[in-house]
Amino acid sequence: MHTRRSFLAMAAAAPLASPLARAAANRSRRTPGAAPNRLPDVLLQTHDGRDVHFYNDLVKGRLVVLNMMYANCANICPPNTANLLRVQETLGGRIGRDVFMYSLTLQPAIDKPADLRRYMDKYGIEGGWTFLTGQPRDVELLRFKLGFYNANPVTDADLRQHTGMVRIGHDGRDRWSMIPAQASTAQIVTSIMGYL
Repeated sequence: MHTRRSFLAMAAAAPLASPLARAAANRSRRTPGAAPNRLPDVLLQTHDGRDVHFYNDLVKGRLVVLNMMYANCANICPPNTANLLRVQETLGGRIGRDVFMYSLTLQPAIDKPADLRRYMDKYGIEGGWTFLTGQPRDVELLRFKLGFYNANPVTDADLRQHTGMVRIGHDGRDRWSMIPAQASTAQIVTSIMGYL
């Protein structure tokens, strides 16, 4: 038999149970591996000219590390790329197996696969890290969906002030975060390893 105190406790918890139950039901209805906020599956090209679909070929079920850059950037791209190269070297054989690194150009109308390949060669970037380009509207859609924008439209329109962030996410676990590309190599690696 319930006491008045236990009845009141159950009554107080009832409003909380309903949203929790709905959230659990929504999780169970969600397609396994569904992208957060429905990442678009736009067609892109890799630095070696291969066609890939962003979500299904690159992100689905994977731990990914993403940033944005452009090949003729002389501002924050060189130090960001150099720092991410140290991250790639630190992770070694995990890159391309457990962790997938992607850099998406901010200038898809200019940066073609060959330009991205030259950029990689300039920095000595090897396997496991893929550079991507595509149709400008598709790249812009990805930029916003991934959070690589500034809320101030004037700042956002200035390519020299593009966000120097790295998006880390594990699609299979529906976990996503961002960290500055200029954080220490150890900080970025620790953030990535937290997803394994």
